[in-house]
This record gives sequence, C-alpha cells and structure tokens, in this order.
Amino acid sequence: MAFFLAIILISLGTALFFVGTVGLLRLPDFYTRLHAIGKCDTLGLILLMLGLMVYEGFSLNAVKLLMIVVLIMIANPTATHALARAAIKAKLQPWQKEGSVQ
Repeated sequence: MAFFLAIILISLGTALFFVGTVGLLRLPDFYTRLHAIGKCDTLGLILLMLGLMVYEGFSLNAVKLLMIVVLIMIANPTATHALARAAIKAKLQPWQKEGSVQ
C-alpha cells in the first residue's frame, strides 16, 4: 500500500513539474511565468519528496528529506517574492493585450 501511495505522490509531483514547464514556455510575461513556475515548482518538489519519504519508510533518510521539504517551503516562495519585487523596482511592465485600455 505504501508503495502505491509513493507512486501516486511521485507521479503528481512530476506532473506539476511538467505543468510548470509548460507555463514557463507558454505564458506571455515575466510575472505570469514567475507565478506558474513558483507554484508548480514548490508543490511539485514537495510532493516528490513526500513520495520518496513514503517509499523510504521511517528512517534517517526520510528525516533528511523532511528537512529538505521544510527548507524548500521557506526558500522557494521567498525567492519568488524577491524576484517579483526586483522586477517591480526595475519597472518591468506586465504584459497587456493589444488594444486594451488602462
């Protein structure tokens, strides 16, 4: 049963990485790309690590993976926020549809 749960978590994590990659390639500007990759990368990696933890069972390796998950939960959103803030300070304008009025 744990093996199947691990496969499901790892598959979901991999799928989120794929969705984030598609978002990175298809979305029009820096801010939307940053949003897509920030969300999908963080959640995908957390699910992938949780799947590896379930597969490994309760051991020292699982505790190390849990510490990596906690670090990722702190570092990825912080880095995404810092990148977006730097883009705002550099006056990078968001994408606007042709002919739209603002």
